[in-house]
Amino acid sequence: MSNLKEKFCNAYSNLPDSLRREIIAVIDGEPYTWNSIFFEVNNNTKLSEELLNTLSELGTL
Repeated sequence: MSNLKEKFCNAYSNLPDSLRREIIAVIDGEPYTWNSIFFEVNNNTKLSEELLNTLSELGTL
């Protein structure tokens, strides 16, 4: 998990602000942007695991 978190934080830090507002994942019908996922990851929520695993499966991380 920490490896996915590290990969996400590296990718997030290299994105321009304009791209951070784009939706990159939808889970249970809810859209998530880079910013919203960063919030979840930064706060180490249970949802962050699911989001990181989804991004990994999609090949984003």
